[in-house]
Amino acid sequence: MAVQTVASVGAPAGAPASSPSSDTSADTSAASGVDLGSAAALSCRECGHRVALGPVFACEECFGPLEVAYELPAGDPEALRARIEAGPRSIWRYAPLLPVPADVADKPNLDPGFTRLIRADRLGAELGVRPGRLFVKDDSGNPTHSFKDRVVAIAVEAARAFGFTTLSCSSTGNLAGAVGAAAARAGLRSCVFIPHDLEQGKILMAAVYGGSVVGIEGTYDDVNRFCSELIGDPVGEGWGFTNVNLRPYYAEGSKTLAYEICEQLGWRLPDNLVIPVASGSQLTKIDKGLRELIALGLVEDRPYRIFGAQAQGCSPVSRAYKDGHEVVRPVRPDTIAKSLAIGNPADGPYVLDIARRTGGAVEDVDDAAVVEAIKQLARTEGVFAETAGGVTFGVLARLVADGRISPDETTVAINTGDGLKTLDAVAPTTGLAATIKPSLDAFRAAGLV
Repeated sequence: MAVQTVASVGAPAGAPASSPSSDTSADTSAASGVDLGSAAALSCRECGHRVALGPVFACEECFGPLEVAYELPAGDPEALRARIEAGPRSIWRYAPLLPVPADVADKPNLDPGFTRLIRADRLGAELGVRPGRLFVKDDSGNPTHSFKDRVVAIAVEAARAFGFTTLSCSSTGNLAGAVGAAAARAGLRSCVFIPHDLEQGKILMAAVYGGSVVGIEGTYDDVNRFCSELIGDPVGEGWGFTNVNLRPYYAEGSKTLAYEICEQLGWRLPDNLVIPVASGSQLTKIDKGLRELIALGLVEDRPYRIFGAQAQGCSPVSRAYKDGHEVVRPVRPDTIAKSLAIGNPADGPYVLDIARRTGGAVEDVDDAAVVEAIKQLARTEGVFAETAGGVTFGVLARLVADGRISPDETTVAINTGDGLKTLDAVAPTTGLAATIKPSLDAFRAAGLV
């Protein structure tokens, strides 16, 4: 089969391109004995240095982040589209474009993905968007009710390839549950680390799968630092941390959102995407996925804009964007949107690059707007989003109101998780309409008709 090398699609402007022929340090997956499909090597997003596939995440030359470089299938786009459309209704329909073995769909896993793309005309009418122009990508339909099932599914395949026996992570909640479920399905041990004060529903969901859930006194950034230390200690031998030493593979799972959105739009790019920003990895990989589709000829090459959404109480990337900075200054989170409460986002600078390159923006909203957006989306489209979704749709409303998103353009906003995980956010303002005696007279007296 013909292939084309994609070394660093999604890298920031100005980063040097690399290819196997120009970098003698590159090792292919075949040479390293690791079968991860079309994944050929790891490539530094900063300097382009390539290394063999392995459980590493930082460049040995410049300490920049590593990401997967591919030899993707090339040739007839129509044939590739047909192959994808004939595949399973999960992320595995895109296996040729992911760092996974060809037989991945036959292995025990949670089969995440291919979630609904909802035409949101009622929400659009309230926001002032024309019918047929606004869509909700609802990833609450994944097995553990968040998009994290996508990224963990890819990380599990890397863990198998590298012989890990324990799956772990640092998490703001959703990832912990996704790791616990995926490890149970794959027959791996799990031990996850979270801030001790997470929403109780997320703690219980992570623990129910039988793995160990460890609360750390501090913020997510404290948890992440602890996990980085654990990797270098003998006690962490045999552990695959999905978002640390397996991060280059894990992050690739977010590309499948881009693939699905374009396929569900009839193999078209949307004009705008509104994406929540925690670490920033989801946004950067969605952009990478869109650029891969263009490179493969699966979609028409035309402009699109990407908008990042943050909670005002944890908005380091939004602040940097508005101030015109290239560097993201860390903050201490203080927001109800705990799944986005990462004060020192690893991919923050790359989010800035993408927002500016595509003509988008990074915006933030306060907690009151988050709650209102959750209720508005539920009331108009029957989608109950968690607080991260409230952030996204609150920012969407602001962007439309400010004229930064046109009502005539096709816009997709992503709901990354289920509102049942963050009930405390809406509990104070949502509940029974009335409590009555079981009689028609009591019902009439309550004034509900």
